[in-house]
Amino acid sequence: MSQAEETAVLATRSTPTAPPAPSVRRLWTLGLFRSELTTTFRRWRTLALLGVLAAVPVLVGIAVKIETSDGGGMGPGGGGGGPAFIAQITNNGLFLVFTSLAATLPFFLPMAIGVIAGDAIAGEANAGTLRYLLVAPAGRTRLLLTKYATTMAFCLVATLVVAVSALTVGALLFPLGELTTISGTRIGMGEGLLRALLIALVVAASLTGVAALGLFVSTLTNSGIAAMATTVGLLITVQILDQIPQLHAIQPYFFSHYWLSFADLMREPVYWDDLTRNLGLQAVYAAVFGSAAWARFTAKDVTA
Repeated sequence: MSQAEETAVLATRSTPTAPPAPSVRRLWTLGLFRSELTTTFRRWRTLALLGVLAAVPVLVGIAVKIETSDGGGMGPGGGGGGPAFIAQITNNGLFLVFTSLAATLPFFLPMAIGVIAGDAIAGEANAGTLRYLLVAPAGRTRLLLTKYATTMAFCLVATLVVAVSALTVGALLFPLGELTTISGTRIGMGEGLLRALLIALVVAASLTGVAALGLFVSTLTNSGIAAMATTVGLLITVQILDQIPQLHAIQPYFFSHYWLSFADLMREPVYWDDLTRNLGLQAVYAAVFGSAAWARFTAKDVTA
């Protein structure tokens, strides 16, 4: 190599690489998010979780149909028990949407979110792909935000899967029509569908705290299974503590305490107090554990 060529090579190596333009960074972020979505929703584990969630309304609808086939009732006044709205399913299949969301929210939906969030970072580390994802221009903060956005997308999809499955089964097994709200007033089918969609969105938003908690746990370990098990274990523990009367003073601060407040959307007028408390509490959990996840992940020594 000639002296001129050596000088050119040294000059190239010593010249700092210019940071990518904002448009390039945005395109990279969108590409990374699209890749994460595709990878997440193509996994058999994700499809299995969505399948289980879709099966819950089917089982509830069939159980109610069999129980009431002889003219009997369920729930209050019918001699049976069950989640909120279950006594109204035989009169209007749209109530199966509300019942299914009430049945899946305490455990099935949060468990599914805990699995996806817990595996977000730890799963990549366990598979040995995390360090490749951190190659510029990805960066740790952008990758963490992408993982959280993907988890939130799964929250929305999982909730809508339950709602759509329940609406389909309710329409097939029971009549549809005007709804009687908790307050005793009647609303049309169109408004009922709108409220069902709003309830599904509120339920999805109610899981933001669990998603942030799971993401934080995922940054603490390189084992995806350990992160998922820890997140689900914390979820179960918090819900058990939320049922102990002696802890009533601190229960309003548990992320699960106001989950069932979505029922207030079926009142006329709507009661917003517990709904706003729930959304505010989820925002606090997302901010606290999201910040903790960022602090941990940006300082983490990634070797896998």
